[in-house]
This record gives sequence, structure tokens and C-alpha cells, in this order.
Amino acid sequence: MKKYAPALVIDIVLVVVFAALGRSSHDETLNIPGIATTAWPFLAGLTVGWFATAGLYRDKFDARAAVPTGILVWLCTLVVGMLLRAVTGQGTATAFIVVATLFLGLFLVGWRVIARVWARRRDVATR
Repeated sequence: MKKYAPALVIDIVLVVVFAALGRSSHDETLNIPGIATTAWPFLAGLTVGWFATAGLYRDKFDARAAVPTGILVWLCTLVVGMLLRAVTGQGTATAFIVVATLFLGLFLVGWRVIARVWARRRDVATR
């Protein structure tokens, strides 16, 4: 698990940043309880995504892979997060779902794509 910790920390930080940006764009208070209230459903979804991906791809699990890890983590984060928001009476307006889909996809898949490109360039440069 130690080798997966950096990727997990990046995912957690990005979900918290997503929550903070959302609160900021709606002029909501940027304090720890407020950000936690916004972030927790998505952090729960992130957890589901990590466990699902690690379970499905046990032998080939790569926490930094955009496919399948990034895609599955993104979709679980989004779907579970939205379901938990709906169940707990938080907003799930269509515009919010679209924005969350785009931002979480950009964040959770995007950093993995960038990391992979950077690693390949570094490998080519060292040859």
C-alpha cells in the first residue's frame, strides 16, 4: 500500500480542492467544516472507486494509470458522491452534475495522464 499512498493523497487533495473551488465560486464560507460538508460525499465515492479498482484489477493495479484506474475512480467518485448528496439533501442540480463531471474527470484522470507523459519523456531523456 505504501507505493500507492502518493496517488491516493493526490486524489484526496484534488477532491478537497474541487469542493473548495465550488464553495468559493458560490461565495460560501471557506472553512474546514464547510469544505468537509461539500467534500465528504465525493471522498466516500473516491474510496469506493479505489477499492473497486484495486479489487477488479488486483494483479494489474496501477494507481497512476489513467485507464482503468483514473476512469473508474472518477466515475465512482462522481456517481457515489452525487447519490450521497441526493440522499442527504444536498444539491444535485443538472448544472452541478455537469460541472462536477468535468472537473472531477479533469482532476482525477488528468493528473494521471500528465504523470504518464512526464514519466515517458523522462525515460526517453535518460536513454
